[in-house]
Amino acid sequence: MKRIIIADDEHKILMSLEYSFRKNGYDVFIARDGTEVVEFLKTITPDIILLDIMMPNLDGYSTLEIIKQDEKLKNTKIIFLSAKNNPKDMEKGLEMGADAYITKPYSIKKLMQMIEEMMVNE
Repeated sequence: MKRIIIADDEHKILMSLEYSFRKNGYDVFIARDGTEVVEFLKTITPDIILLDIMMPNLDGYSTLEIIKQDEKLKNTKIIFLSAKNNPKDMEKGLEMGADAYITKPYSIKKLMQMIEEMMVNE
């Protein structure tokens, strides 16, 4: 089963994404900030991590830096989902090593298609 960590501090976003990914056969792990993502990574190796940037405690950029230091996560796809739609923010996220940067609001259907393509092309 494909594993995904969804990290966002907005409850409605977490619930809608969790529902959609579970419905599509994913094993879903929910994190409300970067520190929860880091805790999950101690016990699981996900296929994909969806990361919000603006989260309490540990933001998405800092979380990505931690992820990139872990050799066992080198094949994990990282996608930023953020309200930060400034081209400089997008550029920063991609330069840091994210596989994609999606701005909010977004289509869950299109997000799901993009992720399925990423998984197939690995």
